[in-house]
Amino acid sequence: MMKGAIVVDGYQQTNLPDVYAAGDCAIVKNRITGVRQWSAMGSTANITGRTLAKTITGTPSVYEGCLGTGVVKLAKDLNAGRTGLSEQQAKDAGFRVVTVVCILGDKAHYYPDAGDFVIKLIADGDTGKLLGLQVLGSGAVDKMVDIAVVGISAGLTLSDYDTMDLSYAPPFSTAIHPFVQACYILENKISGAFETFTPAEYLSGAAKGYRVLDVQPEQKIFGAKWVDLGKVTGELEGIGKEEKLLLVCAKGKRGYFLQNRLKHYGYTNTKVLEGGMTFNTVKVENAEGKLPPTEIKRVKSLGCLQDKRYPDVFNVRVITKNGKISSADHKAIAEAAERFGSGEITMTTRLTMEIQGVHYENLDETIAFLNEHNLLTGGTGSLVRPVVSCKGTTCQYGLIDTFGLSEKIHERFYLGYHDVTLPHKFKIAVGGCPNNCVKPDLNDIGIVGQRVPVMNPDKCRGCKICQVEKACPIHASTVENGKLVIGADCNNCGRCKGKCPFGALTEYVEGYKVYIGGRWGKKIASGIALDRLFTSEEEVLDLVERAILFFRDEGITGERFSDTISRLGFDYVQNKLLNEKIDKETIMRKTVKGGATC
Repeated sequence: MMKGAIVVDGYQQTNLPDVYAAGDCAIVKNRITGVRQWSAMGSTANITGRTLAKTITGTPSVYEGCLGTGVVKLAKDLNAGRTGLSEQQAKDAGFRVVTVVCILGDKAHYYPDAGDFVIKLIADGDTGKLLGLQVLGSGAVDKMVDIAVVGISAGLTLSDYDTMDLSYAPPFSTAIHPFVQACYILENKISGAFETFTPAEYLSGAAKGYRVLDVQPEQKIFGAKWVDLGKVTGELEGIGKEEKLLLVCAKGKRGYFLQNRLKHYGYTNTKVLEGGMTFNTVKVENAEGKLPPTEIKRVKSLGCLQDKRYPDVFNVRVITKNGKISSADHKAIAEAAERFGSGEITMTTRLTMEIQGVHYENLDETIAFLNEHNLLTGGTGSLVRPVVSCKGTTCQYGLIDTFGLSEKIHERFYLGYHDVTLPHKFKIAVGGCPNNCVKPDLNDIGIVGQRVPVMNPDKCRGCKICQVEKACPIHASTVENGKLVIGADCNNCGRCKGKCPFGALTEYVEGYKVYIGGRWGKKIASGIALDRLFTSEEEVLDLVERAILFFRDEGITGERFSDTISRLGFDYVQNKLLNEKIDKETIMRKTVKGGATC
């Protein structure tokens, strides 16, 4: 026995005559190293089962060993696969290991679902033999893995793949297959034509003392010298030919192009960072000057807003769902402010919290710390923004559970639609009663609790001092000709409930009024209430979703929902929201460009 499993030879035979074992109960060997290992995979079990069946029926067959092959779906758009030896396993086995991390397209870039493979190849530097592959991507990682399995099993070298006629059509692959491209890159590295730091080497500090050159189409690395690749036609001004240079681009390709040009012009000490900014976090030591606009925009999308007084100081916005957070959340935010910021915290008008004075180099650590405590940053961009809410039923005037409803809106629309770009920002507020403390009618969607009185005139005695009239805070109820009359200006606050001693007002309809098209800021617009009274949370949630989808479909980049309503007409929009079919699947497939600047 070994590791609790049965030891067998290549024919699946134990040390006992006529006793065999196959499947999860048996130890197999690694196909490359010959070292025994356990491979509890259905694939291994079935293959060893077949070889065993052939052996015991008169055709002796040897199982050549496993490669640790596996694929997994990690998320909706993220798959992973691996086969062969890892870098460390290959080193332990005595190989002179060379590796490369590269990012390559999984199909023609102009296809709507085109993505990238993040590939790590492991090979023997002496023979060029392929030893292992690891791959991440949204596409067919299993195909990449299977190509590697065949090569490793056949003992192929990297160069054996150079002219293989692998399948190609734009929906399925790139013209040079990504696996073959990865082999080319590693061949170049082995030959010395491509000189690099791996992500692991960079993380360990191998690039210390190197000057960072940003080779991306736009400057994105704070403190790095940006190089316009298309204009490199000679020596780089102010950079010595012996200077240590780290070339960083988005994925690695532009860095390689620049390296070749610099070598041509006599530069002798350049390294390309494998995987570029896609796979690495690059920070320049003692960086000075202004952050590139693209980087300010990127961190802003994470909820980090620049303090205009300083080039590299930000306020980090922490989402609070609806203004309510736990004492543990408070402690975590306070600790983050002490550790990473100025120690100060402010509240925003949208009931989120901002940690003040966080320096640029501390942003990643701040966000990671908050995430560890289940706190999110964000609240910017052309997206559904964090919902605001009043205290609801904890207030003496509250008619609906605003915290409960706003948390459902947060989960379904702030989180659920977080990757859905809209023409502009979209704000939602939930108020518990017509007091409108959170100003629902100044939001793109405003929800207000309602208690609509249902008058029973037969029980009204027309009292000289009417208790309902006396209780009405806006004087919408009056006694006329001996009967109580509830005016059209009644805001359905419900304050009259139980006030008539004779039961003229015992019936009420509980519900929700919904405003659309409100906004505040440089331009102010009051939302208009829809004609319909909604009587359940599900109806309200459905209406909110319909409004978001409608805005995404018929809004124009740069206009707020109020502008869309003004342009199309309230009656048209109301009819679409209340009566017409909205094709969610089609709308979600649309490409929409956002216009929010904050």
